[in-house]
Parts: sequence; structure tokens; C-alpha cells
Amino acid sequence: MLCVDGVTGLEPAATLLRALASPVRLAVVRELAEGQRHVHELVASLGVSQPLVSQHLRVLRSAGLVVTRRHGREIAYLLADQHVAHIVLDAIAHSLEEPHEHPDAAQPAP
Repeated sequence: MLCVDGVTGLEPAATLLRALASPVRLAVVRELAEGQRHVHELVASLGVSQPLVSQHLRVLRSAGLVVTRRHGREIAYLLADQHVAHIVLDAIAHSLEEPHEHPDAAQPAP
């Protein structure tokens, strides 16, 4: 298990989370968790423009989260590894859960 004292060494994790900090990029990762996709497939499934998908893919590639495979004239995009898929899918699932009050949470004053 990775043990990091204080905030030392957490910059790579912060960089990863910044790269994911967009609903479109989260949606792209969610799609790529199912397998490789071409840009036109992402455009169709996400319902956003091709330039917007390409821009977000560029951010994900720069962060090392997405890699490419050339198939003739087309480029397929896929996740560099499944860790990113787990982070994104868990974040999406967590955000859809009903809020639960923690028993130790401070109660507002009446």
C-alpha cells in the first residue's frame, strides 16, 4: 500500500484529478472503459461536437490517461490502464448515491 505523509508526493494524484475534472472527460473515460473507440463513435455516443471531443481527448492523452492505436487512416482511443476507469466509474456511482448522514456529523443548532 502506498503511504504518503502529509501532502508530499500527492501532486501526481492531483494532476490526475485535474485531468478528469470535466463532465465530458468523465464521459469519455466511461465510454473507453467499455473498450476502444474512434472519435466519431465518441461524438455519436456523447452527443457533443467532434472538435470538443478531440480537445478533451488531447487533455486525457497529455495526462497519460488515454493512448491511441492506428487502424489504417483511423485512430482508436483507449485507456492507458483500467485504474482510471475504476476511479471514474466509482466517482459516478458515488455521485448517484442518496446522501447518507454520517453518525458523527455535527447536527445544526435548532
